[in-house]
Amino acid sequence: MNETSDILVVGGGPCGSFTALKLAKHGRSVTVFEEHDQIGVPSHCAGHLSLKSLKQLGLHPLPKEIVENTFYGANFYSPRGNEFSIHLSQPVTCAVNREKFDKYIYEKAKDAGAHYHLNSKVEALTVEKGFTRGAIVNQEGTRENKLARIVVDAEGISSRFTREAGLPWPQKILKGVEAEVENVQDAESDKVDVYLGNGYAPGFYAWLIPKKDRRAKIGLAARTGNPKDLLQKLMLKHPAASRKLRSARILRTTYHPITLGGPTRQAYSNGFLAVGDAASQVKPTTGGGVIFGMTCARIAAEVASEALDKNDFSKQFFAEYQNRCRELLSFDMRIMLRARKTLDALSDQRIDEAIALCAKLRLDKTLQNVRDIDFQGQSLLHVLRSPRMLTALAYFFFAYLSANP
Repeated sequence: MNETSDILVVGGGPCGSFTALKLAKHGRSVTVFEEHDQIGVPSHCAGHLSLKSLKQLGLHPLPKEIVENTFYGANFYSPRGNEFSIHLSQPVTCAVNREKFDKYIYEKAKDAGAHYHLNSKVEALTVEKGFTRGAIVNQEGTRENKLARIVVDAEGISSRFTREAGLPWPQKILKGVEAEVENVQDAESDKVDVYLGNGYAPGFYAWLIPKKDRRAKIGLAARTGNPKDLLQKLMLKHPAASRKLRSARILRTTYHPITLGGPTRQAYSNGFLAVGDAASQVKPTTGGGVIFGMTCARIAAEVASEALDKNDFSKQFFAEYQNRCRELLSFDMRIMLRARKTLDALSDQRIDEAIALCAKLRLDKTLQNVRDIDFQGQSLLHVLRSPRMLTALAYFFFAYLSANP
């Protein structure tokens, strides 16, 4: 039997559920199809989120059972173990249990009136006369055509539907690994660790996010190499990480891709919008996509609701979605893409020198008032008045030039 909704959302992760939540609050009929039989499982993300951004999304404070830890800063380590630390006067980030976080957004969306179908795999889009009109959904072996005026793709980076809709594929995809470990030694409970270096995480970095009871989330992403092997190398051989992780025991491991190429140039077509990782709405510096994805999901819900009011589901109308996202994110994305390109060009020796220079210049003092880790271009403008920061940026600039003559 055909069913018709105003909006059909593919994927019940935080971006899909946040889209559904906002649409339901606009009074729209929205149905979410999630291929797994539980929301939030499996988890592919460390869940390290900005408190300021959560507040801007209306999600702070979160229920206590969702928050695993809060952080006042970070330790940055070079390949040889040089250290640069930042400790702020107030907490700026938190680690969340991603399963519980995803379910929290899901419950809020359901309470607002969104309908969910779990264990329901969307197999293909339904397209008529160049417009997406719904999707073919397989629910426990039964295939049905679910009709909708708009389809929102929130399935993630592996989504097939952006290609079906004729949209570009996310660029610069790295291989990532995420693990939960126990028996971590001497980790600072109020700071996250960042490990840089091509010998351990070529093209990206590794991280350690402390939890309670000597547990932690660790992970990395890499442009080349086997993430599993690189993680073992980090735990056993990195001068700083090995002190904390040599005796650690891995409890679970997941693997996932990360896109660092910035938002796709078009995340819409006739009757179709893409949000989150499907549209590469991910920070090129850190690979974090939850906050930017949910921010764009809110915009998608606004534009979709306006389209319903005007009965206009054309790509010309939906271009407004891309325009609003670009207006909000483009400056910060340009800065982060440039920063990513610069970091990728640095050799391990240069990274060692850079970390040592940051510590020598006491840049932690300059960064004391930084509160926004998501909109990093705006944060950079805030600290550029410091001569110390200008000195550090000059080093990175000339190091980049020397690597790209």
